[in-house]
Amino acid sequence: MTQKQVQEDIQANMEVWKKIENASVASTGRVIEKTENPIIRLVMEIIQRDSQMHYRIQDFIADSVSTKTVTLTPEELGDVWDLIEQHIELEKKTVALAQQSLAALKGSKLVVQEYLLHYLLEDENKHNNILKQLETIKKGMYPYG
Repeated sequence: MTQKQVQEDIQANMEVWKKIENASVASTGRVIEKTENPIIRLVMEIIQRDSQMHYRIQDFIADSVSTKTVTLTPEELGDVWDLIEQHIELEKKTVALAQQSLAALKGSKLVVQEYLLHYLLEDENKHNNILKQLETIKKGMYPYG
């Protein structure tokens, strides 16, 4: 497959995926409209916001293979790396707090709180993972690696 074909496939996939994300936003909206339950509403709002962010990312990816060149220079990353490292430390603290809270809840039968804390832990771990992946990019760059 040529580079152009790969780019066209990625762009086409992103366009289809964006339509699914829009359907997800509409679907969660219908659930929110139908219920007053705060737990269900909260979960639907979480999914809705994630779908909206996914759409933005998919749009960025599609644009990056069709119209906009995406670059990241060592200088750009180096200019903000100290701040990113500070944020990594904050994320580590949130993971620790979530783990402590889950340990405290063990056997308590507070299932809703445990459910939501598991969600928070997964989300904080996701933040750590995307920052670690950014650090991998940094390590591959000179002179900031």
